[in-house]
Amino acid sequence: MGEFDDVARTLDERMPIHRSDLEALVRIPSISAAGFDPVPVRVCAEAVRELLAARGLEHAALLEVDGTHPAVYADWLHAGDDAPTVLLYAHYDVQPTGDAAQWSSPIFEPTERGGRLYGRGAADDKAGILAHVAAIDAWLTARDALPVNVKIIIEGEEEIGSEHLMEFLDAHGDLLRADVVVVTDLENWAVGTPSITYLLRGLIDCVVEVRALDHTLHSGMYGGPVPDALHGLVKLLATLTDERGEVTIPGFLDDIRLLSPAERTLLESLDFDEAHFRADAGVLDGVDLLGDPATPVLERLWARPALSILGLDAPAVALSSNTLSPAAAARVSIRLAPGQDPERATKLLGDFLREQAPWGLHIAITPGWCAAAWAEEPTGPAFEACARALGAAYGTPAVFTGVGATLPFVEAVTSAFGGVPALLLGVEDPDSRAHGIDESLHLADWAKGCLGEAYLLGELGALGRVGLRP
Repeated sequence: MGEFDDVARTLDERMPIHRSDLEALVRIPSISAAGFDPVPVRVCAEAVRELLAARGLEHAALLEVDGTHPAVYADWLHAGDDAPTVLLYAHYDVQPTGDAAQWSSPIFEPTERGGRLYGRGAADDKAGILAHVAAIDAWLTARDALPVNVKIIIEGEEEIGSEHLMEFLDAHGDLLRADVVVVTDLENWAVGTPSITYLLRGLIDCVVEVRALDHTLHSGMYGGPVPDALHGLVKLLATLTDERGEVTIPGFLDDIRLLSPAERTLLESLDFDEAHFRADAGVLDGVDLLGDPATPVLERLWARPALSILGLDAPAVALSSNTLSPAAAARVSIRLAPGQDPERATKLLGDFLREQAPWGLHIAITPGWCAAAWAEEPTGPAFEACARALGAAYGTPAVFTGVGATLPFVEAVTSAFGGVPALLLGVEDPDSRAHGIDESLHLADWAKGCLGEAYLLGELGALGRVGLRP
């Protein structure tokens, strides 16, 4: 993109600064989940606020809602009324680390190996924050101006389901209003192949506790006639899916929206290799993929429900004894397909668990996440501009993909703003292992992603506010 050569050169020259800024954020253990120290989360929010201000954005501030971690806001609104206003989104909170002994290097000490930067949050989603910052910084450094009006919001509770999102939008929604939303929290199709995501699954989850006894009992003295809560929980969880791993809750699939012909064409156009997918996922030899074999894998991944058991509260094997458990609990998660009502799905899940509880066990259910799927027709000027920008930055055409993950912010904000287009860009790749052990960022792809966003701002500015409309 010759008209943006000065911006591209500036970005390339300043990438070491952006990497240093990224590493500084990765060193802050901003785990937002309940039970973890909230102080580092606020420290990270302050660090992001200071970073945005230092890179030329104005009005950098923490936006507060009672009972949760702050979001960070900043803007630059001098491009004029004819220029579009672009809302940039990422999040600074991160997932818990899992077993620290399994990590190959210190979790919160960014470490480069083989062209990848390892550390919790390196990819998800502190790299996304720096993609926004790098693009803005390149324009302001090269030209002392941006081609669009920019608002940026960096969330602090995305990894715990954005449960205060509607309260946040009630309090601050007018401040965020924009003509187009750009999100850097998704995955590219492959290293070197940029993606524009047009479909996200929704999500519900709950914690189900079963209770059989008021105290632990000797399994020899009482086992047989006296039920064991852990045994009962395992039986209960097994009723949720069939032999192919598909959800068995009556009526649960009734409101799924089937893929449109256009969506199916996009899905079939992708160069999907099942063996490569299995390798990326680390599926062991002989282990089957779940779901109906007649349904394409990508459709199962992006547009069908998926149930997972995310955690169990039960005696650890190493600490177990010959006793009957009085109580046991599990966290049950279901990714929702487009069209599914999350409140309806939550009720069906809870009712089913109560109905299926064996042996009269006492059941307590605590709902958690509740977010709808999101899908958008990836056509029109904004998507065309995005495809041009990413194609130029990566040197290969962008592809349109779905993602099986959930981003509550996207559906909520685009609906609140009257259906404005949302451009969902990747900073991760299939081997980033976001949420897992040894999370990492492909540094060369990240640099291309930063350049792609800088080009995108230029393309959107060239369209103008009127030109964004289909």
